[in-house]
Amino acid sequence: MEGFRSKTWIAAIGVLLAIVLVLPNVVDTSHLPWWPSKKLNYGLDIQGGVHLVMGVDVDGVVQTTVTRQTLTLKSELAKEGVEVKDFDTTNAKQGAFDVLVSSAEDAKKVAAYIQKNHVASLQVVSDSASKVEVKYFDAYLLDQKQNVIRQAIETIRNRIDEFGVAEPSITQQGADRILVQLPGMADAEKAKQLINTTAKLDFMIVSFEKTAEELRAMIDAAEKSGNYSITTMKYTDYIAKLNEDLKTKLPPKTVVYFEKLQNAKTMEAGSIPFLLKTDTDLTGDYLDSAAVAFDQYGGPEVSMHFNPAGGIKFADLTEKHTNEQMAVVLDKVVKTAPKINGKIPNGQAVITLGGGRNREDSLNEAKLISMSLRAGALPAALEQLEERRVGPSLGKDALDSAKTGSYVGAFLIVLFMCLYYKQMGMVSSLSLAINIMCVFALLTSLGATLTLPGIAGMALTVGFAVDANVLINERIKEEYHHGNTIKSAIEQGYAKAMSAILDANVTVAATALVLLYFGTGPVRGFAVTLLVGIVTTLFANVFVSKVIVDNLVHRFGVQKLSV
Repeated sequence: MEGFRSKTWIAAIGVLLAIVLVLPNVVDTSHLPWWPSKKLNYGLDIQGGVHLVMGVDVDGVVQTTVTRQTLTLKSELAKEGVEVKDFDTTNAKQGAFDVLVSSAEDAKKVAAYIQKNHVASLQVVSDSASKVEVKYFDAYLLDQKQNVIRQAIETIRNRIDEFGVAEPSITQQGADRILVQLPGMADAEKAKQLINTTAKLDFMIVSFEKTAEELRAMIDAAEKSGNYSITTMKYTDYIAKLNEDLKTKLPPKTVVYFEKLQNAKTMEAGSIPFLLKTDTDLTGDYLDSAAVAFDQYGGPEVSMHFNPAGGIKFADLTEKHTNEQMAVVLDKVVKTAPKINGKIPNGQAVITLGGGRNREDSLNEAKLISMSLRAGALPAALEQLEERRVGPSLGKDALDSAKTGSYVGAFLIVLFMCLYYKQMGMVSSLSLAINIMCVFALLTSLGATLTLPGIAGMALTVGFAVDANVLINERIKEEYHHGNTIKSAIEQGYAKAMSAILDANVTVAATALVLLYFGTGPVRGFAVTLLVGIVTTLFANVFVSKVIVDNLVHRFGVQKLSV
């Protein structure tokens, strides 16, 4: 009896939690701060929006990389006393260039230097008395091209997130294309302008003219006076208003920006204010690259490299502010604020990540910081190859059709179950309703985006959920025919049906996992809905239905359930 009560409580709590999570989709709960506020997002095919395919000029990036490499080599070879006449970059787009020399001896010196100092990236194809043919390794070029695509996607995502488009889909398509889908956005021109906007990267010195307590007190007072906060405004608008309100209270040439806490998912969930000096004049325009590197003990760190002009500025800045902190700021968000240990004259800097975390977490943070730094500007020119505007009427029509089909299908299923299985059919229908509610609840809590393939996944969920109840009802009917009592028939019916139900659901789950792993876009949405449907089916149409039947028999004394 104790187990029966426990199962009843588990079922009741599960159903109540599902109701709580689903409610924001149908009722405005914004006036209840303690109520979950997440809503189910709708995809491009349902609510309309903008569909763009952008071509990425990766060849142009390779050409620029070759040009910069020749400038670096020219400087390095000059320091080694190796005479070079010029560089031929005719085949730069293929990652190849020639070093023009005056003699075979100079050619040998150039080849030896490259093989010793650039063994990871460059290979010497051939050398003669007049030139040395040099080419990037194919694997290195492929990695660089993939980096360009990833950087472009990260930058586009930064731009789109700032605009506030819910659940944008930004994915690589082929070797040099990016697919951008913006649900709910109708202005394609504004979307294109937004995508091509360059992110702002700054290197700023941290000021300690105000203590952390003083700074936080000033921020709290400004928010209270203006009746706003970081949770109620777009971040850039909040920063602009806050600094305008604090203009007369902050030291001259300083500004307040925030860093997201390490364990916080959003800036609103947790942030640290920084008082930063605005007169450093060192921006991302001077940064050549940023990549993950490893220190002498194998610990992850971030390596940055400035161009010649940036190297000079960086050296002057680090010399002037030794033993102070320098904040790396992307779009007015502080990404990191390491201490300057001394003058850095070579235009190269390293961001160390400190201890206290496992290596995987440190490596992920290093990747995030390096990508954020590289995302300061689009790494390559983007060319619009395709544009489609999906009107909201198309999405509404599709959604209405899907709803109509779902309602008709559900009605026919419920009608059949009630007529054929009578009372047990009614229990199955109630469990099915709970099942669908739980699907919506889980998708909402996961922040998933509902698309038409997702709705198809729900329809399939209804199918195998009812199939589970058909198996259970048929087993119970067999037990009745063998002369068993109602309690024995129910226990045996559910127990004997479980193996077939589990086999069916495991098979479907395996298929869904394959689709989730190998699929993209709508296919993955279908797979996610299918997997969620399996979980809710086992909970609602098996566990909850058993609890309902047990209550009818044990608590309310029902002597016979028609099936």
